[in-house]
Amino acid sequence: MTAASARAFPAFAPRRAHGLAGRTWWGRAWAEALEHAALDGRPLREGRAFAASGRVGPITIAPGRITARVSDADGTSYRTEVRIEPLDDARWERLLDQVAAEAGHLAALLERELPRELVAAAADADVSLLPGMDELDHECDCPDWELPCRHGAALGYQTAWLLDADPFVLLLMRGRDEPAVLERLRARQPRPTTKPDNAAGIDARAAYRAVDALPADPPPVQEPAAPLRVAPAPGIPAGELERLAAAAARRARELLAERDESTVHNPPTEEITR
Repeated sequence: MTAASARAFPAFAPRRAHGLAGRTWWGRAWAEALEHAALDGRPLREGRAFAASGRVGPITIAPGRITARVSDADGTSYRTEVRIEPLDDARWERLLDQVAAEAGHLAALLERELPRELVAAAADADVSLLPGMDELDHECDCPDWELPCRHGAALGYQTAWLLDADPFVLLLMRGRDEPAVLERLRARQPRPTTKPDNAAGIDARAAYRAVDALPADPPPVQEPAAPLRVAPAPGIPAGELERLAAAAARRARELLAERDESTVHNPPTEEITR
């Protein structure tokens, strides 16, 4: 499979503190993994302030890594990186199996939603989509010894915002960009069967001529050999059912006779031939 292309995102403008740790459930899960990796709450608080004040530059996301330059108050900027392990080919195939198993999973992804059911099904297949507590690694060329430092925390929080907007960003971190995912899913769809050449349309006349023989006409209606005998029914005068049955049989014979007479005097306008 071809390597995924990196994506570059413009810098976020300053924003209010509300929702800094993610608006969606998967954005918050990312932020929680970031916070679990911190040994001290101070870099996290400073990182949230840096993220909200727009000190993070453009972000580049590629398989396994997120990078940006983050500036201090004095204008000094540092190259900061957050790393996450990409999925290998075997785990990607298991993940795509889970996406393809439910049509709603792909529909949700295309609507920029990440279904909880997909994440749970992937976990059952031993595929981790969202990072665990100790899965995020940080690197920064600032002098701080704590990791994540305030620069790494700022980048991590803004990454949660990118995930809020598009869960395909998470798939890119795990090693496949959106075009590659969709291409692999299309390849899994069953190919439509080709209709036989003679299935496009059937000529009714040719089909009729192909019939070896038509069924014979039914025999003419005969008068019954004996009068109808109908068992008496409660509440109905004796002989009434026999009279009704005889009248129905007589009317049926009249209708059949009219049909035969109409056929004789009104033959089909077009002869059916083989």
